[in-house]
Amino acid sequence: MKQFFIAFSVLATLFFTSSAQTCLSQTFTNNQKYSTCRDLSHLNSYLHWTYNESTARLDIAYRHGGVTSADKWVAWALNPTGSLGSAMVGAQSLVAVPQSNGSYTAYTSPITSYGTQLQEGDLSFAVSGLSVTYENSEVTLFASLTLTGVSTSVIHTWQDGAMSGSTPQSHDTTSGSANLLSKETLDLVSGQAQAGGSGSSLRRRRNVHGVLNAVSWGILMPIGVIISRYMKVFKSADPAWFYLHLTCQCSAYVLGVAGWGTGLKLGSDSVGIEYTTHRTLGIILFCFATLQVFALLLRPKKDHKIRFYWNVYHHSIGYATIIISIINVFKGFEALEVSAQDRYNSWKHAYIGIIAALGGIAALLEVYTWMVVLKRRKSEAKTSSNGINGANGYGSRPQQV
Repeated sequence: MKQFFIAFSVLATLFFTSSAQTCLSQTFTNNQKYSTCRDLSHLNSYLHWTYNESTARLDIAYRHGGVTSADKWVAWALNPTGSLGSAMVGAQSLVAVPQSNGSYTAYTSPITSYGTQLQEGDLSFAVSGLSVTYENSEVTLFASLTLTGVSTSVIHTWQDGAMSGSTPQSHDTTSGSANLLSKETLDLVSGQAQAGGSGSSLRRRRNVHGVLNAVSWGILMPIGVIISRYMKVFKSADPAWFYLHLTCQCSAYVLGVAGWGTGLKLGSDSVGIEYTTHRTLGIILFCFATLQVFALLLRPKKDHKIRFYWNVYHHSIGYATIIISIINVFKGFEALEVSAQDRYNSWKHAYIGIIAALGGIAALLEVYTWMVVLKRRKSEAKTSSNGINGANGYGSRPQQV
């Protein structure tokens, strides 16, 4: 029975998802019909196609909306040899560029470098019937491709960008922008796609990377510092505070290293995307945290003559790590997808709330612990004074013999 409900839920999800596809209700002025269509995940775009396995012929219609005036180029491309991390270089593109009369013209352009200006040229496969229309703020590219020797599972990408005169300029390269995310692996036979929709593996890995780093460097490590700074003031909390502090910081380090590793993998898979500041701060953060681990291994006894210098080293690196970690968490939020910014803004606001709460708790504990420390010092000073001046504290004179 449980398996039945699971299967039913999956089928229902697939049914309602497909029913909600905008492309299913789209028509073309030339009455062209296609066997499969797909709402693309970014840039208000749709792909319609028919694929004949026996002849390797692919008929496509690529629709790109939101072109309110004929002032930007539009392109759709297949990359038979590349990977999702480097979908641009090697892409075989169909390009539509605006003309002075407000219409569009189409041509083919092979992409050989990131600095391309979409120069016209022959593709690695045959193209026929290439044409373009522009109406109702939408550019539509039509073409027939002969994909002999090309796998039925291909990488495709779609783009738009500004014009400078008659020359196409680079598309938006802002970290996490919709342009840099407009790519996916598409199965021409089944119509299934990966790494381009909301459930893409790339987005999941970014989410994992963000959660690991926010929880480790951004939350657990500040909590460990709060425990160390304020609990050790109370004699009854010794040595419990030390083990709690150690547990927090070690857990933060383990999770942080895992998040750092996923970040390295994301960086290698995101060719052409710049995360310079975020990456640099992440490397510094990892180095500082590793130094803190060595500090634990090299920790001298309390009465050792170098304990003072060890404290300076441990506290300086520790506070620097906290500051850098919080800054880098916000840098990570900046690198998230623009297309899902509302969702990630809620994550950002939640993190701001957590940090504000920890800051408020630290401020209250700072005041309270100073009150405890000053009261203790006053009590110790009074006890010391009583010991010097006499047993009763009034300077009683010793008995004469």
